[in-house]
Formats: sequence, structure tokens, C-alpha cells
Amino acid sequence: MYKVYDQWSQIAKDAYNSEIETIDFKDIDHVVFSGMGGSGSIGDLFSSILSKSNIHTTIVKGYELPKTIDENTLVITTSVSGNTVETLTILESASKKNCKILGFSSGGLMESFCVKNNIEFRKIPKIHSPRASFPNFVYSILKTLDFIIPINKQEIIKSLELLENVSNKISSKNLSDTNPSLELANWIDGIPVIYYPWGLESTAIRFKNSLQENSKTHAIVENIIESGHNGIVSWERTSDMVPIMIEGIDDHLRTKERWNILRQYFDENQIKYKEIFSINGGILSKIVCLIYLLDYSTIYYAVRLGIDPTPIRSIDFIKKRL
Repeated sequence: MYKVYDQWSQIAKDAYNSEIETIDFKDIDHVVFSGMGGSGSIGDLFSSILSKSNIHTTIVKGYELPKTIDENTLVITTSVSGNTVETLTILESASKKNCKILGFSSGGLMESFCVKNNIEFRKIPKIHSPRASFPNFVYSILKTLDFIIPINKQEIIKSLELLENVSNKISSKNLSDTNPSLELANWIDGIPVIYYPWGLESTAIRFKNSLQENSKTHAIVENIIESGHNGIVSWERTSDMVPIMIEGIDDHLRTKERWNILRQYFDENQIKYKEIFSINGGILSKIVCLIYLLDYSTIYYAVRLGIDPTPIRSIDFIKKRL
């Protein structure tokens, strides 16, 4: 798997420079992203990006479409395998509604359904696994939805350059102390509690999922603001939890105030914590570079634990019974 992660920046670049066909849906004011697991994290990212626009977004990780969809709604179904039961259920339901639909997969039942029902579909190759295919799908979808996603070409190209910079620091070619992903993997000792600001929620969820899938370890996510009203109390008891704080360089002023308070709390209670900061740049660059760094740390952590990150036997157990 690490060989694929070493190539993430090039995979992203190739995807954006591919011949995938763009599409312009008119008068869209609501986008529904349907996907599970690695495919679901793609929808999380685009929802974060669209939060900067006038387009309302809904994330669906299950079987039910929101009742608010109409002719100005675009339902995007993403399944890297093309065979995710929940996403296929959403696709079928959307096909019976008065809305626009766009499907993304590497083939499978989703491709067959879209072709049969004359639904817009884009085929994107799977690379190793759904979670490892993240950059291929993200940058292919960015190009396809060029008219909807509020990010200009210059920012996308800049994000590709920054991804390459991150790759040089965290890839398997650099196993020194200057590798931040490796350093984080060596620091983790217990169950991570991942703190994040609202704008980086997609990053935190992806990190949690990757810790669970790659490192086979429990992980918890906590919104930094909300945790001050409940989760902070959990630290009053001794546990093997370890706080990891994912911070944006340009977080809201009051959010930065909250980070300072949390640091003070941990320091006064002698709780060790780790801080991970976003790079300077646009929302796309911040999220994809953080996800790259954090994802790779879960692979290094798996290696440290003597675990093969690729198999997902427990997920297979569930899928066989659906």
C-alpha cells in the first residue's frame, strides 16, 4: 500500500490532466453526496469546499435521501468499487425523483445501472483500494464538476504542487526524523482523540477512518468548540486516550482562543498532546495535504504495530451478510 501512497501527488496530477468529460448542471442550489467509507470521505471533502459557496450540501451515509431534493438538486453517488449497497440504494431512489444525478465509480453495478437508465456517469479507475484511490477520485471529480465547484484552476494547480511538496517529506524515501507522518506514528501511544475545527471536519473523519482501517485501532473525533460543552469532562479520569489537535493556520479568532484554552487545560493536567497544523493555502490545499500527511501516518503506525494495513476482514464480514 505504501507504494501507492508514495505516488499520491502524481496520481492526483494525472487525474486532473485526464480526458474525463466535464459537465455543467444548471441552477443547482443543493448537492447531495452519497458514499460510504473511502468513497464517503470524498463527499466530506467536497461538502467542506462548497461550504464556502451559496450551494447547500447534504452528506448521506446510509439508505435515505433527504426530503428536500427537487429539480435544483444534484445527487452525486460515489462508490469506488461500484458495488456499495447503501450508495446503490440512493442511486435507485434518486432515479425516481425530479433531480439531477451523477455517478462516479470504477465500474460495477453502479456503471450498469447508470448506463441502463441513461444517468450521467464517469468511470474512474480504482488504485489498490477505495481509501488509496482518494486522490484519483478527488481530482477527477474536480475536473468533472468544474462549473459547480468554486475553486479556480490556479488553486487546483497550486494544491497539486503542495501535494508534491508533502510527498517529498512523508514518503517512504524519507524515513528520517524530518518525516512528520512517521513522527506522528511514533508518537501515538493509546487511543487517539482527534480534535478539529468545523472547517477541517472532513480531515478529522478521514483520519479516524484511516486509523481504524489501516492501523486497526479505535479512534474518536471531537469538534473543538462542542467538546468544551461535554467531551472535555472525560479527561477528569485517567485513561489511555491521547489527544491529537488538527488546527488550521487561519482558524477563526475565537477558535484559536479555544485551542489556547485546551492547551492550557492539557498542560495543567499533565496530559500529553500532539498538534498538527494545516499548510497555508486554499481550502482544497489545506484538506488534501492534511489528509495525505495523516493517512500516511496510519500506515507507518500499522507497520510499527506489526499490522498489514491492507486487509479489512471485519468489513468483509459485514458485506458478505448484506
